[in-house]
Amino acid sequence: MKDTQSLPLVDVAALQVGMYVYLELGWMSHPFPLSHFKIATLDQIKTIQGLGLKQVRWCPAQSGSDDAGALPGLTSAPQGSQEPNGADSSNPTSPNVAAPALTAEQRRKNALTAQRASLALCEKQFTEAARECRRMNEIVPSDPAQAGERALALSRALLDKMAGAQEMSIRLLSDAAGDKSSAHAVSVGLLSLLLGRALGWNDADLLELGVGALTHDVGKLKIPERVRARQDHFSPADLAHYQDHVAHGVQLGRSMGLSATALTVIAQHHEMMDGGGFPSRTGGDRLSLAARLVAIVNRYDNLCNPHMPSHALTPHEAMALMYAQGQAKFDTAMLNAFIKMMGVYPPGSLVQLSDERFAMVVSVNSSRPLKPCVLAYERKVPRDEALIVDLQQLGDVSIRRSLKPVGLPPEALIYLSPRQRVAYFFEPLRELAPADNPLKEAA
Repeated sequence: MKDTQSLPLVDVAALQVGMYVYLELGWMSHPFPLSHFKIATLDQIKTIQGLGLKQVRWCPAQSGSDDAGALPGLTSAPQGSQEPNGADSSNPTSPNVAAPALTAEQRRKNALTAQRASLALCEKQFTEAARECRRMNEIVPSDPAQAGERALALSRALLDKMAGAQEMSIRLLSDAAGDKSSAHAVSVGLLSLLLGRALGWNDADLLELGVGALTHDVGKLKIPERVRARQDHFSPADLAHYQDHVAHGVQLGRSMGLSATALTVIAQHHEMMDGGGFPSRTGGDRLSLAARLVAIVNRYDNLCNPHMPSHALTPHEAMALMYAQGQAKFDTAMLNAFIKMMGVYPPGSLVQLSDERFAMVVSVNSSRPLKPCVLAYERKVPRDEALIVDLQQLGDVSIRRSLKPVGLPPEALIYLSPRQRVAYFFEPLRELAPADNPLKEAA
């Protein structure tokens, strides 16, 4: 990532517990939840050394023991480490000399760098997942078995990134990478896995849920491109062609060797609890749990990212519509869990805060759905220097109402730049330090 190129390199043979490292690999190329982390165990070092890397970048400022200050050997660069300019860093200043306190401007700069790096990582991972999904679809006609294996591997990779007990934040991306169909598949896949995880599903069920979610629209490969997205002007013949993608999907899913769970997702992702869906008008208990879950996520993404952008709803509008009209159409418990996970104001929602400022929600955590992290419009702060603000740390400041883009002043609309296509990725919950919130005093 661009923001890490100034960090020194260290030989993997010289890695130590306590070092904060950056793995410059694709996210499917290593088993760690993130590509940057503090080494906690010797087993992690062995894993890194087994990845085929000769050197990795590390951040001395973020390295050290969490319990007892800096670890021996981490107050200076370890043997085999080089500064970016190639100079030997074996003669650092005395480790007993305390680092000077950071100024407010330095804290702000560090926070901005960290936030940019976090977003860049999420976008890189989404891009790689979308690319893998596109490759999977490309080989379905010629090598369906291999395509099925790729779907399973992608589901497992997403699930591995969610491993551990830590809470997850759902992060709005700057833009959805890849073609629309692969971006939709990845979005439905990762949100379905996060929802299943929030509901307490075991890993085996989550793995098959992910495969079904990633391949739920695979049947569209066998219908004309002009009818792959349902539109209001469809003739009865067009509508029949569109609905045929479900049957084609089941057929292709079988040739891909998908599990029964994944096949039911493909077969039932357009069915509704009240029997009003298609193609079989199946409802109630006859719908599999995995299909009920994917139906919710699929509907949400389609409302936010319709074929005609002019018909798009804001994330808040989409969630409100699903709650108002979907109590009979969707599994109520799952829908409520989805709303809790995404928040009343999901990432991408434009809002006005209780102190009158305009803002856009950029990330949310289910443990505090009414206090997401936002990007607030500030006339005196350039857009490229704007920090994400954690409403949890702004005292009495809260979200007052949701807005449509037309409801914002032109300058605020340009500043906040709502997404043409809403896309998300996930990351472990990161508590923003109070110093990271420059708007706290203004609040």
